[in-house]
Amino acid sequence: MLSAALSLGFLLNLLAAPTNEDLIRKMDGFLSQHCYECHDDLTAEADLDLTSLDFDPASPSSLSQWELIFQRVEDGEMPPKKKKAPGPGELKSFLKTLESPLIAADREFLKAYGRVHGRRLTRVEYEHAVHDLLKIDVPLASELPADEVVHGFETEADQQQLSHFHLDKYLSAANLALDYAFSRAHEDESVFEEIFRAKELTHRTRGNYRGPDSRDGKTVTWRLRLQFFGRMPKTSVPESGWYEVAINKLKAINPGADGTVWGSLRSGACASNEPILFPLGIVEATAQPSTQVFRGYIREGHMLEFKVDDATEKPAPSGATGGNVSFEGRDLKADGFAGIEFDSITIKRIYPNGSRWQVRNSLYPGLVKEGKLETKKTPEELAGLIENFASRAFRRPLTEGVIDPYISLATQQLKKGRSFAQALKIGYRAVLCSPRFLSFVEPVGKLDDYALASRLSFMLWSSIPDRELVQLAESGRLSDPKILKAQVNRLLDDPKSERFIEHFTDQWLNLKQIDFTTPDPRRFATFDTVLKESMVAETRGFVSEMIHRNLSVRNFIDSDFGMLNGRLKAHYGINAAKVKPGAGLQKVSLPENARSGIVTQASVLKVTADGSVTSPILRGVWVNERILGLKTPPPPPNVPAVEPDIRGAVSIRDQLAKHSSDESCAACHAKIDPAGFALESFDPIGSWRTAYGNKKDSAKVDASGVTPDGVPFKGVANWKQIYAERPEMLAHTFAKHLLAYGTGAYPRFSDDSYLNDIVDTASKDNYGLRTLLQACVASPIFQTK
Repeated sequence: MLSAALSLGFLLNLLAAPTNEDLIRKMDGFLSQHCYECHDDLTAEADLDLTSLDFDPASPSSLSQWELIFQRVEDGEMPPKKKKAPGPGELKSFLKTLESPLIAADREFLKAYGRVHGRRLTRVEYEHAVHDLLKIDVPLASELPADEVVHGFETEADQQQLSHFHLDKYLSAANLALDYAFSRAHEDESVFEEIFRAKELTHRTRGNYRGPDSRDGKTVTWRLRLQFFGRMPKTSVPESGWYEVAINKLKAINPGADGTVWGSLRSGACASNEPILFPLGIVEATAQPSTQVFRGYIREGHMLEFKVDDATEKPAPSGATGGNVSFEGRDLKADGFAGIEFDSITIKRIYPNGSRWQVRNSLYPGLVKEGKLETKKTPEELAGLIENFASRAFRRPLTEGVIDPYISLATQQLKKGRSFAQALKIGYRAVLCSPRFLSFVEPVGKLDDYALASRLSFMLWSSIPDRELVQLAESGRLSDPKILKAQVNRLLDDPKSERFIEHFTDQWLNLKQIDFTTPDPRRFATFDTVLKESMVAETRGFVSEMIHRNLSVRNFIDSDFGMLNGRLKAHYGINAAKVKPGAGLQKVSLPENARSGIVTQASVLKVTADGSVTSPILRGVWVNERILGLKTPPPPPNVPAVEPDIRGAVSIRDQLAKHSSDESCAACHAKIDPAGFALESFDPIGSWRTAYGNKKDSAKVDASGVTPDGVPFKGVANWKQIYAERPEMLAHTFAKHLLAYGTGAYPRFSDDSYLNDIVDTASKDNYGLRTLLQACVASPIFQTK
């Protein structure tokens, strides 16, 4: 009935809007003068016939078409440059005539149906939510289907699915989580801590030996090209779980110019029939002995693999045949090879998300006294526990009758002879499979404080609201602007906000695709695991620094600082940057350099290339959509893609010049290519280049161009100067992406005034990223369904 009433109200309001005939009549002069020549019933370029296009406010497709027309005209893309341009007054009149009914129709639609439809938790959000509910740490995301990504964010409701297959996987994940939680609550907790020294780590068994070297009572690992070199079978763990791995008193042997030898620590079966290895971290050894500690989830029976992993270092020979390694009669240190020596490795079982007492208290709140469980095991007690759990899981008070089916299911199991714990587990499982947990319950219109708490918490923590947020929602005070701003700051200052930094940054900037391509090892011999992991860490660290220090969005384009380690410094060739060896990723001042800002970081340059060559089209589209907010229409049908010359004999610019001479391609490439041309000075792994190959006749890089609005630039540094002076453009684009991630839907046509308010607020604080985030949360876009 409510849906029918909303639909009726929507239609009645639209009846009061200007009629199709009235509106078309008002716009006919402009359309006749500037549009019908190419878009009438005879020509209909781009399949657009304006003479038969109705303005129908009740039709989403009609509104979408007219919104696109408005945007193309407003951006100056239409009429085409070669046609007579409309006068300023004529243009302003046309846009005003069309804009008002478009905004009115869109807002009537939002009032009736809301901006976000049927959003559910992503698999990452599901994992964090269950972890925080139960205080456990067992991986769950990998048990669920991958989330579809169309526009960049997994949280977008329109691209999400919820099928029988999904529900089956949710049931399996709930079983896994609850079995683990109840096991920890009721059974003795596993304790494991062992120290492995050179004798154990270099122990030889039958078969191929690919372990480390042993010298003077210490273990030494080198750089060898053999697969699984550095594996240590004695470090195999007894059960799956989280472990803390400490490499004790490690020290560099023959460090490079930066005073460091780089290594990688991974876990896995280290066998050809199970070749996948899971990274635990990168190791930075210097001449000064240090102990480095890593945390990670290690599967039962998996061992550690630790080796020098720096492709800039010369690999040592294996010293044996048949896939074996032998160090007998050799002195790799004296021969000048880079290595890492260490005293021992300590492996300890840990429970990072909660102690056994915390797990018990999450399952039996109020019934754990001094660490001991005290329960009467009555149906009433069972009902109270399920009600408490459901209230936390559903993120709001329970309305009458909502909890009854869950309690009934559990009490029936108790009557059938199941134990109290078994019956409770069944009730909890039903809660974790409920749509009230798996999806966001948000009524159309302004969010109530509970929905606001949930939306805020899932955006910044990827999880359920904590007790403080819930209490503010209960009192109705969370929506107070001052309190809400304070909560945004509190959530950002909490360690859980690292989830936001990782998940938002990786999706916004496409860093999730860092492994999508593998650079050609013959052409990009310096690319390795350490460099790849450092690339991603640099960009996440940069975004984190901008948010926590409220730095201007101008830093997306050009900055006076970077987040570097020695490996990145060498890769970028920034000799003037003062990077302290052994200190990991660190904030450093940068000289005036084309490398500053996000757009020229190696992670971005890699994910916008294909591993062998670069394309100004791919990079141009990425910069336009992710940073500048310039929309790029899809290519016309039957237009072949441009394939760069991997030999480097012909520049991509020459190829694009021929391609863009096609009239149907020229307009879009004038918008796409400039940013891509500016970034042509960087190869597929982000190294600086001046030519497309190493031969004398290799085509030279030309990074000059003209911006879509006609400003010429000589290279990437000049291009950066232009866009660093357009912070409102950068802020507007970032706000749109942030709101899409946080709400589950991109802002709509009628939201432009709200976006302008957000940018205006941020402008008063030099367009600071934290201020921009706060303004987004305070906006009607974030606070309405």
